[in-house]
Amino acid sequence: MAPLSGHGARVLSIQSHTVHGYVGNKSAVFPLQLLGFDVDPINSRALSRGAGYPVWRGQVLDGDQLWALIEGLEANNLLFYTHLLTGYIGSASFLRTVHRVIEKLRSVNPNLVYVCDPVMGDEGRLYVAPELVPLFRDLIVPVATMLTPNQFEAERLTGRSIRTTHDARQACRDLHGAGPSKVVITSMDADEKLLLVGSHKKGESFRQFQISIPKLPMYFTGTGDLMTSLLLGWSHRYPDSLETAAELAVSSLQAVLHKTLSVYKEEGVQVKAKQPELQLVQSQEEIKSPTTRFVAEILA
Repeated sequence: MAPLSGHGARVLSIQSHTVHGYVGNKSAVFPLQLLGFDVDPINSRALSRGAGYPVWRGQVLDGDQLWALIEGLEANNLLFYTHLLTGYIGSASFLRTVHRVIEKLRSVNPNLVYVCDPVMGDEGRLYVAPELVPLFRDLIVPVATMLTPNQFEAERLTGRSIRTTHDARQACRDLHGAGPSKVVITSMDADEKLLLVGSHKKGESFRQFQISIPKLPMYFTGTGDLMTSLLLGWSHRYPDSLETAAELAVSSLQAVLHKTLSVYKEEGVQVKAKQPELQLVQSQEEIKSPTTRFVAEILA
Protein backbone atom coordinates (compact mmCIF):
# COMPACT_ATOMS: atom_id res chain seq x y z
CA MET A 1 0.00 0.00 0.00
CA ALA A 2 1.47 3.32 -1.09
CA PRO A 3 1.69 5.96 1.64
CA LEU A 4 -1.23 8.33 1.89
CA SER A 5 -0.75 11.91 0.82
CA GLY A 6 -2.79 14.43 2.77
CA HIS A 7 -1.16 17.31 0.91
CA GLY A 8 -3.23 20.45 1.30
CA ALA A 9 -5.42 18.93 4.02
CA ARG A 10 -5.62 20.74 7.35
CA VAL A 11 -7.23 19.19 10.41
CA LEU A 12 -8.41 20.95 13.56
CA SER A 13 -8.46 18.22 16.24
CA ILE A 14 -10.38 18.96 19.45
CA GLN A 15 -10.02 16.29 22.13
CA SER A 16 -8.23 15.41 25.34
CA HIS A 17 -4.46 15.37 25.90
CA THR A 18 -2.20 13.48 28.27
CA VAL A 19 1.38 14.38 29.15
CA HIS A 20 2.22 10.67 29.50
CA GLY A 21 0.56 8.02 27.38
CA TYR A 22 -1.34 7.87 24.12
CA VAL A 23 -5.00 8.85 24.29
CA GLY A 24 -6.95 11.70 22.72
CA ASN A 25 -4.83 14.08 20.69
CA LYS A 26 -1.68 12.18 21.68
CA SER A 27 -3.16 9.14 19.93
CA ALA A 28 -4.58 11.00 16.91
CA VAL A 29 -2.27 13.86 15.90
CA PHE A 30 0.96 11.94 15.22
CA PRO A 31 -0.70 9.30 12.98
CA LEU A 32 -2.44 12.00 10.95
CA GLN A 33 0.86 13.83 10.54
CA LEU A 34 2.47 10.60 9.35
CA LEU A 35 -0.33 10.33 6.78
CA GLY A 36 0.53 13.77 5.45
CA PHE A 37 -1.94 16.05 7.23
CA ASP A 38 -1.24 19.37 8.88
CA VAL A 39 -2.92 19.09 12.28
CA ASP A 40 -3.74 21.87 14.75
CA PRO A 41 -4.69 20.34 18.14
CA ILE A 42 -6.91 21.96 20.75
CA ASN A 43 -6.90 20.05 24.05
CA SER A 44 -10.32 19.83 25.68
CA ARG A 45 -8.48 18.81 28.82
CA ALA A 46 -4.80 18.33 29.65
CA LEU A 47 -3.98 15.62 32.18
CA SER A 48 -0.72 14.28 33.56
CA ARG A 49 -1.62 10.73 32.53
CA GLY A 50 -4.36 8.65 30.94
CA ALA A 51 -6.74 6.12 32.44
CA GLY A 52 -5.18 3.25 34.35
CA TYR A 53 -2.91 5.31 36.59
CA PRO A 54 -3.99 6.00 40.19
CA VAL A 55 -3.11 9.72 40.35
CA TRP A 56 -3.63 12.53 37.88
CA ARG A 57 -3.47 16.31 37.76
CA GLY A 58 -4.44 18.74 35.05
CA GLN A 59 -6.80 21.33 33.64
CA VAL A 60 -10.09 21.26 31.74
CA LEU A 61 -10.90 23.84 29.06
CA ASP A 62 -14.36 25.46 29.16
CA GLY A 63 -16.45 26.77 26.27
CA ASP A 64 -15.31 30.37 26.62
CA GLN A 65 -11.66 29.35 26.53
CA LEU A 66 -12.27 27.26 23.41
CA TRP A 67 -13.96 30.19 21.68
CA ALA A 68 -11.08 32.50 22.62
CA LEU A 69 -8.71 30.16 20.76
CA ILE A 70 -10.98 30.20 17.71
CA GLU A 71 -11.11 33.99 17.81
CA GLY A 72 -7.32 34.08 17.95
CA LEU A 73 -7.11 31.88 14.85
CA GLU A 74 -9.69 34.02 13.07
CA ALA A 75 -7.83 37.22 13.87
CA ASN A 76 -4.83 35.81 12.03
CA ASN A 77 -6.84 34.49 9.08
CA LEU A 78 -6.13 30.88 10.06
CA LEU A 79 -9.60 29.35 10.11
CA PHE A 80 -9.51 27.47 6.80
CA TYR A 81 -9.61 23.75 7.61
CA THR A 82 -10.51 20.83 5.38
CA HIS A 83 -11.38 18.63 8.37
CA LEU A 84 -12.59 18.95 11.94
CA LEU A 85 -12.03 16.01 14.29
CA THR A 86 -13.56 15.83 17.77
CA GLY A 87 -13.13 13.25 20.50
CA TYR A 88 -13.56 13.44 24.28
CA ILE A 89 -15.53 16.47 25.44
CA GLY A 90 -16.32 16.70 29.12
CA SER A 91 -18.84 19.49 29.57
CA ALA A 92 -22.09 20.74 28.06
CA SER A 93 -20.76 24.27 27.64
CA PHE A 94 -17.75 22.99 25.72
CA LEU A 95 -19.93 20.80 23.48
CA ARG A 96 -22.25 23.72 22.69
CA THR A 97 -19.21 25.78 21.78
CA VAL A 98 -18.00 22.97 19.49
CA HIS A 99 -21.26 23.44 17.59
CA ARG A 100 -20.45 27.15 17.22
CA VAL A 101 -16.98 26.18 15.99
CA ILE A 102 -18.48 23.94 13.31
CA GLU A 103 -20.70 26.76 12.08
CA LYS A 104 -17.73 29.15 12.07
CA LEU A 105 -15.46 26.76 10.17
CA ARG A 106 -18.14 26.02 7.60
CA SER A 107 -18.68 29.72 7.04
CA VAL A 108 -15.03 29.77 5.91
CA ASN A 109 -15.07 26.39 4.11
CA PRO A 110 -18.56 25.05 3.30
CA ASN A 111 -16.96 21.73 2.29
CA LEU A 112 -15.49 21.08 5.74
CA VAL A 113 -15.53 17.37 6.61
CA TYR A 114 -16.49 16.88 10.25
CA VAL A 115 -15.48 13.54 11.78
CA CYS A 116 -17.06 13.04 15.20
CA ASP A 117 -16.15 10.37 17.72
CA PRO A 118 -19.02 10.79 20.22
CA VAL A 119 -17.03 9.70 23.25
CA MET A 120 -19.56 9.00 25.99
CA GLY A 121 -18.84 5.57 27.46
CA ASP A 122 -18.31 1.88 26.86
CA GLU A 123 -19.27 -1.55 28.13
CA GLY A 124 -22.59 -0.32 29.49
CA ARG A 125 -21.19 2.64 31.42
CA LEU A 126 -21.27 6.37 30.77
CA TYR A 127 -18.11 8.29 31.63
CA VAL A 128 -19.47 11.71 30.76
CA ALA A 129 -22.34 13.62 32.37
CA PRO A 130 -25.73 12.22 31.21
CA GLU A 131 -26.71 15.68 29.91
CA LEU A 132 -24.17 15.32 27.11
CA VAL A 133 -26.07 12.43 25.48
CA PRO A 134 -29.02 14.50 24.16
CA LEU A 135 -26.61 17.28 23.16
CA PHE A 136 -24.61 14.86 21.04
CA ARG A 137 -27.79 13.37 19.59
CA ASP A 138 -29.66 16.59 18.82
CA LEU A 139 -26.92 19.17 18.27
CA ILE A 140 -23.75 17.43 17.09
CA VAL A 141 -24.78 14.30 15.16
CA PRO A 142 -26.89 16.27 12.63
CA VAL A 143 -23.86 18.33 11.53
CA ALA A 144 -21.34 15.45 11.37
CA THR A 145 -20.04 14.05 8.09
CA MET A 146 -18.71 10.85 9.64
CA LEU A 147 -19.71 9.40 13.01
CA THR A 148 -17.61 6.74 14.79
CA PRO A 149 -19.44 5.49 17.92
CA ASN A 150 -18.73 2.22 19.66
CA GLN A 151 -21.61 -0.19 20.29
CA PHE A 152 -22.66 1.41 23.59
CA GLU A 153 -22.55 4.94 22.17
CA ALA A 154 -24.57 3.92 19.11
CA GLU A 155 -27.19 2.48 21.44
CA ARG A 156 -27.35 5.69 23.46
CA LEU A 157 -27.66 7.83 20.35
CA THR A 158 -30.37 5.76 18.70
CA GLY A 159 -32.26 4.28 21.64
CA ARG A 160 -31.85 0.94 19.88
CA SER A 161 -30.48 -2.22 21.51
CA ILE A 162 -27.64 -3.57 19.38
CA ARG A 163 -27.04 -7.29 19.72
CA THR A 164 -26.69 -8.47 16.14
CA THR A 165 -25.24 -7.22 12.87
CA HIS A 166 -28.80 -6.56 11.73
CA ASP A 167 -29.34 -4.31 14.77
CA ALA A 168 -26.10 -2.47 14.00
CA ARG A 169 -27.09 -1.93 10.38
CA GLN A 170 -30.43 -0.51 11.46
CA ALA A 171 -28.70 1.76 13.98
CA CYS A 172 -26.46 3.05 11.19
CA ARG A 173 -29.56 3.85 9.12
CA ASP A 174 -31.07 5.68 12.09
CA LEU A 175 -27.91 7.76 12.41
CA HIS A 176 -27.84 8.47 8.66
CA GLY A 177 -31.37 9.82 9.04
CA ALA A 178 -30.07 12.29 11.61
CA GLY A 179 -27.36 13.66 9.31
CA PRO A 180 -24.03 11.84 8.79
CA SER A 181 -23.44 10.22 5.41
CA LYS A 182 -20.82 7.87 6.89
CA VAL A 183 -21.27 5.86 10.09
CA VAL A 184 -18.80 3.37 11.53
CA ILE A 185 -19.68 1.42 14.67
CA THR A 186 -16.05 0.82 15.54
CA SER A 187 -16.40 -2.07 17.99
CA MET A 188 -19.24 -4.46 18.61
CA ASP A 189 -18.88 -7.49 20.86
CA ALA A 190 -19.53 -10.79 19.09
CA ASP A 191 -18.47 -13.57 21.48
CA GLU A 192 -14.87 -14.48 20.63
CA LYS A 193 -14.35 -11.57 18.25
CA LEU A 194 -15.17 -7.93 17.65
CA LEU A 195 -17.07 -6.58 14.68
CA LEU A 196 -16.75 -3.23 12.98
CA VAL A 197 -19.95 -2.32 11.12
CA GLY A 198 -19.84 0.50 8.61
CA SER A 199 -22.42 2.22 6.44
CA HIS A 200 -22.11 4.80 3.66
CA LYS A 201 -25.26 6.58 2.51
CA LYS A 202 -25.07 7.67 -1.12
CA GLY A 203 -28.23 9.42 -2.23
CA GLU A 204 -31.06 7.09 -1.27
CA SER A 205 -28.92 3.93 -1.20
CA PHE A 206 -26.72 2.41 1.50
CA ARG A 207 -23.49 0.43 1.21
CA GLN A 208 -22.98 -1.49 4.41
CA PHE A 209 -20.23 -3.86 5.50
CA GLN A 210 -18.61 -5.56 8.45
CA ILE A 211 -15.05 -6.44 9.39
CA SER A 212 -14.31 -9.27 11.81
CA ILE A 213 -11.52 -8.54 14.30
CA PRO A 214 -9.99 -11.04 16.77
CA LYS A 215 -9.92 -10.11 20.43
CA LEU A 216 -6.48 -9.64 21.97
CA PRO A 217 -5.53 -10.71 25.54
CA MET A 218 -4.86 -7.20 26.76
CA TYR A 219 -6.83 -4.01 27.41
CA PHE A 220 -5.58 -0.95 25.54
CA THR A 221 -6.47 2.73 25.89
CA GLY A 222 -6.48 5.26 23.06
CA THR A 223 -7.58 2.74 20.43
CA GLY A 224 -10.83 4.56 19.63
CA ASP A 225 -8.98 7.85 19.18
CA LEU A 226 -6.42 6.20 16.92
CA MET A 227 -9.11 4.38 14.93
CA THR A 228 -11.09 7.54 14.24
CA SER A 229 -7.99 9.44 13.12
CA LEU A 230 -7.08 6.60 10.76
CA LEU A 231 -10.62 6.53 9.36
CA LEU A 232 -10.37 10.26 8.71
CA GLY A 233 -7.01 9.84 7.02
CA TRP A 234 -7.89 6.96 4.73
CA SER A 235 -11.37 8.31 3.93
CA HIS A 236 -9.67 11.43 2.60
CA ARG A 237 -7.82 9.23 0.11
CA TYR A 238 -10.83 6.97 -0.61
CA PRO A 239 -13.84 9.29 -0.21
CA ASP A 240 -16.15 6.98 -2.18
CA SER A 241 -15.12 3.70 -0.53
CA LEU A 242 -15.67 3.69 3.20
CA GLU A 243 -15.00 -0.04 3.30
CA THR A 244 -11.51 0.44 1.81
CA ALA A 245 -10.75 3.18 4.34
CA ALA A 246 -11.99 0.92 7.16
CA GLU A 247 -9.91 -2.05 5.94
CA LEU A 248 -6.76 0.07 6.02
CA ALA A 249 -7.62 1.68 9.37
CA VAL A 250 -8.35 -1.67 11.04
CA SER A 251 -5.23 -3.28 9.55
CA SER A 252 -3.07 -0.40 10.76
CA LEU A 253 -4.62 -0.35 14.25
CA GLN A 254 -4.22 -4.10 14.67
CA ALA A 255 -0.57 -3.88 13.61
CA VAL A 256 0.00 -1.21 16.26
CA LEU A 257 -1.72 -3.34 18.90
CA HIS A 258 0.30 -6.45 18.00
CA LYS A 259 3.52 -4.45 18.20
CA THR A 260 2.44 -3.05 21.57
CA LEU A 261 1.59 -6.55 22.80
CA SER A 262 4.93 -7.95 21.65
CA VAL A 263 6.90 -5.16 23.33
CA TYR A 264 5.16 -5.71 26.65
CA LYS A 265 5.65 -9.47 26.44
CA GLU A 266 9.35 -8.98 25.70
CA GLU A 267 9.66 -6.72 28.73
CA GLY A 268 7.92 -9.29 30.89
CA VAL A 269 5.19 -6.86 31.94
CA GLN A 270 2.17 -8.59 33.41
CA VAL A 271 -1.12 -7.51 31.85
CA LYS A 272 -2.77 -6.86 35.20
CA ALA A 273 0.23 -5.04 36.62
CA LYS A 274 0.56 -2.23 34.13
CA GLN A 275 -1.66 -0.83 31.42
CA PRO A 276 0.10 -0.81 28.04
CA GLU A 277 0.72 2.42 26.18
CA LEU A 278 0.34 2.24 22.41
CA GLN A 279 3.66 1.93 20.60
CA LEU A 280 2.92 4.65 18.04
CA VAL A 281 6.46 5.89 17.46
CA GLN A 282 7.64 2.31 16.98
CA SER A 283 4.79 1.63 14.49
CA GLN A 284 5.36 4.40 11.97
CA GLU A 285 5.57 2.11 8.94
CA GLU A 286 2.42 0.25 9.96
CA ILE A 287 0.62 3.60 10.16
CA LYS A 288 1.97 5.07 6.93
CA SER A 289 1.77 1.97 4.73
CA PRO A 290 -0.42 -0.73 6.26
CA THR A 291 -0.79 -4.14 4.68
CA THR A 292 -4.48 -4.94 4.28
CA ARG A 293 -4.99 -7.99 6.49
CA PHE A 294 -8.62 -7.39 7.44
CA VAL A 295 -11.13 -7.42 4.58
CA ALA A 296 -14.65 -6.01 4.63
CA GLU A 297 -17.62 -8.27 4.00
CA ILE A 298 -20.19 -6.34 2.00
CA LEU A 299 -23.67 -6.69 3.51
CA ALA A 300 -25.71 -4.42 1.22
